[in-house]
Amino acid sequence: MKKVAVIMGSDSDLPVVEKAVDVLKEYGVPAEVHVYSAHRTPEEARSFAIGARENGFGAVICAAGMAAHLAGAFAANTTLPVIGIPIAGSKLDGMDALLSTVQMPTGLPVATVAIGGAANAALLAIQILAVTDESLAKKLDDARIAGRNKVLEKDAAVMAKFNA
Repeated sequence: MKKVAVIMGSDSDLPVVEKAVDVLKEYGVPAEVHVYSAHRTPEEARSFAIGARENGFGAVICAAGMAAHLAGAFAANTTLPVIGIPIAGSKLDGMDALLSTVQMPTGLPVATVAIGGAANAALLAIQILAVTDESLAKKLDDARIAGRNKVLEKDAAVMAKFNA
């Protein structure tokens, strides 16, 4: 099974990023987690991105706030799917990070999830890997069924309380 790289621009992003790592673990997807900065460690980030495919990765998740150039820096140096998680900062509540992550030039796409949307970033990476991995596809299908059943149980409880 391919691995997913989870890269954050700063260890202050860890509380958000841990949600992605937890989802990957839940699905049995191997992950490798690093702190690289597009601005402070550009050589290390570039080297990791360039070698990601040959090192067994199938997707890269990049979380960054403020300038949020990390996902774009990775996308510029790999043809693997890159998923950006904008992180809310103190000044603009993550809108700056969202816009920096989503506004990529043609030819260098970054799939971008909601501000702080680490769980969805992990699920998107799992969906990408599931294109060629039937066991992951089944786990995703099972999770969707469980989610549906949970909502229907809540609906039945609400109906019993208010519609009796």
